[in-house]
Amino acid sequence: QVQLVESGGGLVQPGGSLTLSCAASKFSSDYFVIGWFRQAPGKEREGVSCISVSDGSTYYEDSVKGRFTISRDAAKNTVYLQMNSLNPEDTAVYYCAVDSAGLYSLEYSCSAYGSEDAMDYWGKGTLVTVSA
Repeated sequence: QVQLVESGGGLVQPGGSLTLSCAASKFSSDYFVIGWFRQAPGKEREGVSCISVSDGSTYYEDSVKGRFTISRDAAKNTVYLQMNSLNPEDTAVYYCAVDSAGLYSLEYSCSAYGSEDAMDYWGKGTLVTVSA
């Protein structure tokens, strides 16, 4: 069982930056993918970015490419999401999730529909609001 706790959300102006953190009770080397997902008001949850534990490969949803960076600090059992050039469309609750089975590709695991199959553990989320 893994407990995930997200932090770092808040209110930021358009064009600003935030760094989200996902602290895990443990990150086993057997875990395969760790990802960030978000759900905006009135919308379905979508994948934002994911990282492979084994080789560090990353995946980004098209709208965040070049603006967001996912990283992992194994020693701290923490995954980060650096978010730059934020815009109001980034407003959402951001969730961290872990895939412990490794049955699917990184891209599929990071998709909205694939995450339902792949991700075993979810945090409770942290709210990011981008507004002037």
